[in-house]
Amino acid sequence: MRIVVTGATGNVGTALLRRLAAEPDVRVHGISRRQPEPKPPYDVEWTPLDLSRSGAEQPLADVLRGADAVVHLAWRIQPSHDEAELYRANVAGSERVFAAACEAGVPHLVHMSSVGAYSPAAKDHTVDESWPTGGLSNSYYSRHKAAVERQLDQVERNHPGLTVSRVRPALILQPGAAAEIKRYFLGPLVPSVLFRVNLPVLPLPKTMVLQFVHADDVADAVAMVVKRKLPGAFNLASEPVITPQVLAEVMRSRHVPVPPFVLRGLARVTWKLRLQPTSHGWVDLALTTPLLNASRARDELGWTPRHDAREALRSLLDGIGRREGVSASPPLKP
Repeated sequence: MRIVVTGATGNVGTALLRRLAAEPDVRVHGISRRQPEPKPPYDVEWTPLDLSRSGAEQPLADVLRGADAVVHLAWRIQPSHDEAELYRANVAGSERVFAAACEAGVPHLVHMSSVGAYSPAAKDHTVDESWPTGGLSNSYYSRHKAAVERQLDQVERNHPGLTVSRVRPALILQPGAAAEIKRYFLGPLVPSVLFRVNLPVLPLPKTMVLQFVHADDVADAVAMVVKRKLPGAFNLASEPVITPQVLAEVMRSRHVPVPPFVLRGLARVTWKLRLQPTSHGWVDLALTTPLLNASRARDELGWTPRHDAREALRSLLDGIGRREGVSASPPLKP
């Protein structure tokens, strides 16, 4: 089986390469904007390609010919102040991948969507894959994820013989992505040393309830989807749900409730002043995204996460404190 993976140097991409390296009957071709250094990790072919570039469809289609599946992971989080650039990379780039896959006759398309594609929901219940994917209007990340879901709807209508799978995970963590996550979401405003000490208090809204999943567990699920060629959407999340109280316990701190508008306002001001890279839209997303029911992945894939959410979160926070990363991967480099 030959599998092409876009965004293969990223958080999920590196985990998926590790996972597929254990499959003796699988050949992998990695695609990324920047080629790994000093040489590509794992035993994979590699093509450096910027999916945001007009005309990228043709070289991409050339790579995809003869592939049994394409796993589309490529997605940019920064620069958060340039939504047009993010749109070119994420929405237009995804459209190029889908068009190239159809032109090349790839039989299976797997797209890495997100919990962020879902419409808002209360945090007192979980939702399955039938929940609307309308996104959150004031989050560019959510708008773009929802827009790509609409592209996939169109691809399915136009190409009924193509198997389309959508993976919708909770927040994906691994120690190897600690430097990237710190850089993309916290920046220099929050020094790494804070993750090596016990903070006296953790001020967060009571409603900031989140789910997490380890990148290796996401890679397991993607590998299962590819090998079984299962269509449709799959939610992925590990237990337990992380409330602010649980997060404070993991950080050896004490939760102090604050109104949502305080955190949103702080994020808005510091982002506009370019003191940190996370816009207020991310705060709204954390407050309103639904909690995921991952029963379909467990029942139909036999997927069981090996890492619980506390463990994944703790390992990431320790990794941020130690400034961990993956030296061979440009986006994950410490």
